[in-house]
This record gives sequence, C-alpha cells and structure tokens, in this order.
Amino acid sequence: MAVIKVIELMANSSKSWEDATQKAIKKASKTVKGIRSAYVKDQSVVVKGGEITEYRVTLKVSFEIK
Repeated sequence: MAVIKVIELMANSSKSWEDATQKAIKKASKTVKGIRSAYVKDQSVVVKGGEITEYRVTLKVSFEIK
C-alpha cells in the first residue's frame, strides 16, 4: 500500500498560470522526490494600470512517502 503526502505550493509568473505551475513543479522536484500529481487549487492575477502584471497559482502537490 502506498502512502501519499500532499503539500501546498504557491508560485507566480509574469507570463501565464501554466508557466507559474511549471515553475512550482520544477522547483519542488529538486527536493521532493516521487511527485505524482498536482491540482490547481486557486488562480489569481495582480493588476497594475489596467494590465495584468503577475499570474499566481496555488497548487496541491502529491507524492509518495517511501
């Protein structure tokens, strides 16, 4: 039986929500081994002068505990 742990991560990007998600997974995978999935819990943007300047995501990332 596998034991799965879930952690919550937040990341941002000036390009897109997808880029923010990629950055979070790439960074987490440097120290968290066995990442199985990620669920986008929340998305938001920062607006300045009527323009989107930053995309933000909150992810729930699951990985197996060995």
